[in-house]
Amino acid sequence: MEKELNWAVIGTGVIANEMAQALQRMDKTLYGVANRTQAKAIDFAKKYGVKKVYDEIDEVFDDENVDIIYLATSHNTHYQFMKKALEHGKHLFVEKSITLNSRELDEMMALAKEKNLILAEAMTIWHMPIYKELWKIVQSGELGKMQIMTVNFGSFKEYDMNNRFFNMNLAGGALLDIGVYALSAVRSFMSKQPNEIVSQVRFAPTGSDEQATILLKNEDQQMATIALSMHSKQPKRIMISLEKGYIEVYEFPRGQKATIVDAVTGKQTVIEKGNTENALYYEMCDMEEAVRNQDDSHLNLEYTKDVMDIMSQLRKEWKMQYPGEKW
Repeated sequence: MEKELNWAVIGTGVIANEMAQALQRMDKTLYGVANRTQAKAIDFAKKYGVKKVYDEIDEVFDDENVDIIYLATSHNTHYQFMKKALEHGKHLFVEKSITLNSRELDEMMALAKEKNLILAEAMTIWHMPIYKELWKIVQSGELGKMQIMTVNFGSFKEYDMNNRFFNMNLAGGALLDIGVYALSAVRSFMSKQPNEIVSQVRFAPTGSDEQATILLKNEDQQMATIALSMHSKQPKRIMISLEKGYIEVYEFPRGQKATIVDAVTGKQTVIEKGNTENALYYEMCDMEEAVRNQDDSHLNLEYTKDVMDIMSQLRKEWKMQYPGEKW
């Protein structure tokens, strides 16, 4: 009989709640919870029947019963917690954006490899069944070569400069919050990493990136356009244009349905796979499989690195550096 893997979560926000609910769908109970404010951790534990509440966050790293840590805190805290978790032998599943920049991610990837641990970003696009199906279709060549993608992701956030969307101290901004989804989608359908990147950016009063447009091209001449905004609503939409048709996915970060349009006949074929509500369930099942088999090939960490390299390059070009950040 396989040993049950014990999960602990750091953070008690929206994602942590979804994570606890996903474990319940797996017929499991969250083992441990840690939070900066212990009272919130206690309330969270009562809500989900969590076995252990830690007095201090650092205690979760020392607990020999913890196998996997789900890190669901703000971007700017990830690096410090990731380093401690990996140094203490914990497999690690980290909310997007996995780190602030490429330097941090490269260091953590090297540490995970040294410790023989699984490290992955909790990026829904890597795990939703609809994408696993679409990758097969695109890679089969039945629609011809992928030529260009367009991606839109816009959300209207009120100008509260203290919230995480605009707060530089919390690593706010469109790129790390929503751009990471757009870039991950693009990278997953491109044959190679983009090597030509140009952009425009508009900053919020705090100095965070409020709005941006990004153009990408790779060595195979595949292209993509991305439009991001934290202060104007857009559809969460991707369009994948191929030689013999195009594919559209709406609500793409947790997509469950895609429409394929034949370029000649205009015939529409709708494909549905998975369920939006089960996004974290798919993520965590894939993570457990990786830990049990010591095989992370389906977690797409190499794509996570490619996306992080793009985001780091863009922010350097924008001269947008977070307080205390080291490139």
